[in-house]
Amino acid sequence: MSAIHIKSPALSLRAGKRALARIRERGLQPADVAILPGAAGGPKGLGIQGLDLALFGDWLPRAPRERTLIGASIGSWRFASACLPDASAGIRRLGELYTSQRFAKGVSMAEVSRSCVRLLDELLDGQDAAVLNNPLYRLNIVVVKSHGLLRHDHRGKLSLGLSSVIGNNLLARQRLARHFDRVILHDARQAPPLAKLEDFRSHFHALDSSNLRQALLASGSIPMVMEAIREIPGLEPGAYRDGGLLDYHLDLPYAGDGVVLYPHFTDKVVPGWFDKGLPWRRGDTQRLQDVLLLSPSRDYLASLPHGKLPDRSDFKRYLGNDLGRERYWRQAMAESERLGDEFLELADSGRLADHLQPL
Repeated sequence: MSAIHIKSPALSLRAGKRALARIRERGLQPADVAILPGAAGGPKGLGIQGLDLALFGDWLPRAPRERTLIGASIGSWRFASACLPDASAGIRRLGELYTSQRFAKGVSMAEVSRSCVRLLDELLDGQDAAVLNNPLYRLNIVVVKSHGLLRHDHRGKLSLGLSSVIGNNLLARQRLARHFDRVILHDARQAPPLAKLEDFRSHFHALDSSNLRQALLASGSIPMVMEAIREIPGLEPGAYRDGGLLDYHLDLPYAGDGVVLYPHFTDKVVPGWFDKGLPWRRGDTQRLQDVLLLSPSRDYLASLPHGKLPDRSDFKRYLGNDLGRERYWRQAMAESERLGDEFLELADSGRLADHLQPL
């Protein structure tokens, strides 16, 4: 990608306390980046495709090193795409496959699940081993194991279970431990670089070619939209669902001495999916002190159709008009190259630190 002149900033850049001081003192080089988180958010991931292409297709390969990629839901799908032998082709392929999904009114959870199975089959295309053995990237996939009524796929039971989750979460986020365990399936060569996880019961399992696809599918299995994944090889049977239910924006205790570079949909970190409507719930500043958050600016979002990134509501907005939705999403992906271009221009010119704000 070549840098272009942009009148209004396309990017918002926010940094945790330690990352802010480090970048203002030394600037930012690709070799500084050790960890990349990828949030849950469905089609919003398509809306920052250009940023992923700039990072994985250009900037990070300038300084090859081992890097941890830790994602939930679409974040894990984006990162699995980046772990394919041709990262840029994989990222573009995911965008096209996701955009091309079509669902009729009243689509069942089983039908959506089958569509996502086909998507992952086409995306990985027999290259599971290449993803797992990528010489530079260590993939981590976040899922949850559901308890109580959330173990079921019956809509009535799920509705009651979700109502209980919402009520407990409103009282205290810690009460979600009644409903979920955190599960991180990680690269077999390296444990995830996280400090001890004490907020929820957390389990770690190695990824291999027998469970990669099931882990990816589970990580994106939203209750009431998709069926739970019942069997993930290497794990005990259960009801495994979208990792964003607990770790929506991956407010995790990252460890290590590098920068945590976070290409994100928004300029804030929301701990769990059920915290979206709770403005007082925000990421822990201590956990996020090494994070550099890259996200679309308000001016950029205002320039897009409907003034926003693609999201799941578009399936309803464009119900009966799949071609219209697909045009809109492809336009958003094309426009997002501005995000990548601007990041490259700021990083290469040494002006990135001038645009930083506190996270």
